[in-house]
Amino acid sequence: MNVLLWILQGLLALAFLAAGVMKTTQPKEKLAPNMPWVNDFSAGTVKFVGVTEALGALGLILPAVTGIAVVLTPIAATGLALIMVLAAVYHVRKGEYSSLGVNAAFFLIAAVIAWGRFGPWPL
Repeated sequence: MNVLLWILQGLLALAFLAAGVMKTTQPKEKLAPNMPWVNDFSAGTVKFVGVTEALGALGLILPAVTGIAVVLTPIAATGLALIMVLAAVYHVRKGEYSSLGVNAAFFLIAAVIAWGRFGPWPL
């Protein structure tokens, strides 16, 4: 179980770190062709989402690797799961149902990590 959780943490961290860095370093106008949702939010909000995603990605890995405040790993996974719920709600409201698969997959992975790391299994 521990190996599976580490694999999931690594994959989810890579995905969210890449997405977060892209949202924090690229102007909103450059993101819009691939992420039309950014047009509905201010540039500051888009950057805020990017920062939370990047910090969540770091939170999936760093506490567990360093052994410092390891409870932050499942908390980060829970936070990323919440981001995916909020993203799914947004996409449903906009009628963008094709985006829900990615949201659901990332939510499920984050939920498994949170459940596994809050459980009795060692890091």
